[in-house]
Amino acid sequence: MIGRQIIVSTLVLTIFAQSNGLAHQQAGEAIKKLSIVIVEGEGAVNNAKQRVARDPMVQVEDENRKPVAGAVVVFLLPNQGAGASFANGARSLTMLTDSKGQAVARGMQANKLSGQYQMRVTASANGQTTSVSISMTNAVAAGAGGAAAGLGAVKWLLIVGAIGGAAAGAGIALSNGGGSPARPNPTVIAPGTPTVGAPR
Repeated sequence: MIGRQIIVSTLVLTIFAQSNGLAHQQAGEAIKKLSIVIVEGEGAVNNAKQRVARDPMVQVEDENRKPVAGAVVVFLLPNQGAGASFANGARSLTMLTDSKGQAVARGMQANKLSGQYQMRVTASANGQTTSVSISMTNAVAAGAGGAAAGLGAVKWLLIVGAIGGAAAGAGIALSNGGGSPARPNPTVIAPGTPTVGAPR
């Protein structure tokens, strides 16, 4: 059922894109070449543990680098290994570009497998088609864990410091026969003529 809905949606969007391309032709603005610019998502690291993924965004442009509105954009995710999915577990999402020629694949959820993967993005308008790949990575986020580890290290250093201080205090007490801490011997300077000689 989901597959049929995707096919129907794709056909409707394709027809819309073709009619949009026809309007360009009638206006004397026929598109000769399409290109896709990756705005967001390239090199993104998604949280596999919390299944959070960054929404990729692309911009479709013509041969003059002008945005193409109404282009059909298909975001396709891998079926196996590290990756993500859209609503209802779908591996593909079809969108139309807005007035800025941009399309966003919202609602992505990373799966629990760590690793790098490629999202395939295809754009079609006025009989022209082009595609690019967006590289993404699923990884277990180390932010919270790293912070906890840092706090643990600080605690460990404090404990070691406390133990070292206690040991030093115990050593001083033992050196004085277990009594009160040793007091430094006062230096007495007596009047007279100083002499210089070999140490005794």
